[in-house]
Amino acid sequence: MSIALTVVPLDQTRARDRGRFLHVAKHLYARDPQWVAPLVSEAQRVISPANPFFQHARMQLWVAVRAGRDIGRIAAILDDTHNAVHGCRTVHFGFLESIDDGAVTHALFAVVIAWARAAGCDRVVGPMNPSINDECGLLVAGFDSPPVLMMTYNQSYLPTLVEAAGFGKAKDLFAYYIDLARAPADRLDRIATNFRRRHPQVTVRAITKATAEVDVPKLKQIYNEAWEKNWGAVPLTDGEISLLAERLLPLVVQGLVWLAEEGSEVAGFLLAVPDANEIIQPLRGRLLSPGLWRALPYLAGWRQPRLFRVIALGTRPQFRRRGLEAMMLAETLHKARQIGFSGCEGSWILEDNTPVRRLLAAFSAVPYKTYRIYERSV
Repeated sequence: MSIALTVVPLDQTRARDRGRFLHVAKHLYARDPQWVAPLVSEAQRVISPANPFFQHARMQLWVAVRAGRDIGRIAAILDDTHNAVHGCRTVHFGFLESIDDGAVTHALFAVVIAWARAAGCDRVVGPMNPSINDECGLLVAGFDSPPVLMMTYNQSYLPTLVEAAGFGKAKDLFAYYIDLARAPADRLDRIATNFRRRHPQVTVRAITKATAEVDVPKLKQIYNEAWEKNWGAVPLTDGEISLLAERLLPLVVQGLVWLAEEGSEVAGFLLAVPDANEIIQPLRGRLLSPGLWRALPYLAGWRQPRLFRVIALGTRPQFRRRGLEAMMLAETLHKARQIGFSGCEGSWILEDNTPVRRLLAAFSAVPYKTYRIYERSV
């Protein structure tokens, strides 16, 4: 006799319901050594209605329940800005988790598809957690190491369950790894020197916590222009860029964030931060936990993560094809090795972003993780 499976809607506005939604992952990954539990306070912040993203989007949460136990979860997200920018009628799914049971994922997707139809949409795409400007994609290759900061992780069986529910590949995203020991210091210096000689009118300076108030609005302008033509891109609002800056500013290390300008015009930027996941992994989601003693050397400044992540590297269209991206990346890798980092992840990169993939290959970067965004019609 089979035990009944139900899918229960949750109220996004209630902290208790959001907590229940987030708690599903804790049970599923309890024995997975690679999983990094996000800090509960941070995860609550992302899915709370107070997130500025929800000024132009709405979200519905569900959990799958069997025998009184939550065994899966999913969210449906309708972003009005995305649909207006791309001229489509799309609902995104996000935050998908499930036990290894196709009946569970089928039931979860059934409610998302019904919700999408009721909203007048004709396509479901994901995962987006909750948007393309946040964590997105399902890990399909590279399960042998933990995810870095703000990158997704999931059980290896989950892609198979998603495909069995009728979803196909929409786009692959890659994470690249650079071994800093293989990045010759003299070559990095030469790239930076040659760029400055050819383009003396362009200044490249480090962004620090002290300059953030003035510089963050400049980053927004560059970001929205540099990524405007990218697949699925949606411009960030002032509120969204402020929240992102608030989340990342405590992690900023001088020499890992750069702003390029030509006179009074902003040209490009590179944003990289230490991999805070290495710090928080022992905490299992809560600062006051038995794992705190393992995190203390990092929190006290006695130790730093081995890796850092290049989150964004972009230039406004009129400043491309000058070598500015290569120059900023060279400066970052050179400084990172001086600081003591051993490796860099560049992520994520669209599979058809040939210029950036070639740039990374020139720095001996290798693709080592693949993430997939899925789609299906409704």
